[in-house]
Amino acid sequence: PPLIFNLMLEANLLAQTGEYFRSKLRVASLDGDLFLHSAFPTEEKDAVFLGPDTYRFARFIKQSLQALQLPTSAATLLHPLRILDVGCGSGAGGVTAVRALAAEQPYVLSLNDVNPLALDYAAACAQAAEIPATIVDSDFFAIHNVEFDLIVANPPYLHDQAARLYRNGGENLGLDFSIRLVKHALNLLAPGGILLLYTGVAITSNNDNPLMSALIPELASDRFHWHYEELDPDIFSEELEQPHYKSVNRIAAVGLRVARINVMEV
Repeated sequence: PPLIFNLMLEANLLAQTGEYFRSKLRVASLDGDLFLHSAFPTEEKDAVFLGPDTYRFARFIKQSLQALQLPTSAATLLHPLRILDVGCGSGAGGVTAVRALAAEQPYVLSLNDVNPLALDYAAACAQAAEIPATIVDSDFFAIHNVEFDLIVANPPYLHDQAARLYRNGGENLGLDFSIRLVKHALNLLAPGGILLLYTGVAITSNNDNPLMSALIPELASDRFHWHYEELDPDIFSEELEQPHYKSVNRIAAVGLRVARINVMEV
C-alpha cells in the first residue's frame, strides 16, 4: 500500500535495484510475538539476525526456567526480577524470558547491544509485545556495579572474516566472546541469580570442549551450581569448508545454566 511504501522509503528500509524495491526488513513470529530482523542476505556489518539459532535459544530459555522453577513466594513477588538480555539483537531472548515468568512476577527488563540498529528493532518489538524495557546502549563489558537476577545471552560464536557483529565471536574459532561474556556475567549475578548462555562450540577431532575447559576453573567453586548440555550436535556445517575450520569435526549448539548460590538459603 502507498502509505506503507512511503513510510518505509522515508525510513530507509527499502533497497532499490532499477525500478524495483526490496525490503531491508523482515518480521518473524515466535510464540505469538513478532520480531524485526534484517532481510537475507545478512551481509551488512550491523545486520540484525534472526534464524534457527533464535528459536533454539528461546526454547532453551523456556525449558531452563521451567527446570529451575524460579521462586514465586510472597517475598520474591515484592521485588522486580532484574533481567538482562546481552547482545539482544531483535530482543527475542528478553521477551521470551519475560513470557516464561509467572504472570504475577514483577520484572525490570534491560536490552543490551552495541549495535544501534539492533536496539532500535528490539525496542520496537518490546513495545509491540507490551513489555516495558530499558535500552542499554553500551559495551556489555563496561557494565559494572550492578546486579541482575537473570542474564540471558546468545552471543556470536563463528569465525567471520567480514567481522559482522551478529556472527563474529573473535579468537579461538569464534569462542572468545562467549568465554569473556560468561566470566563477566558471573560478576553481575545477584545472590540466587541465573545465567543462561546459548552458544556454539567448534569440536575438534580429539573431541575436546574448549568452552568448558576455559570455564570450569571459574565455575568450580562453592559460589555456583551449573549444568551444561549439547542442544544440537551439528549446526552451520557449511562453515567447516573454510580453511580456518580445517581441524574441526563439527560445530555444536550448547546451553550453559549457571546459578549463583544464595548464601542465605544454604
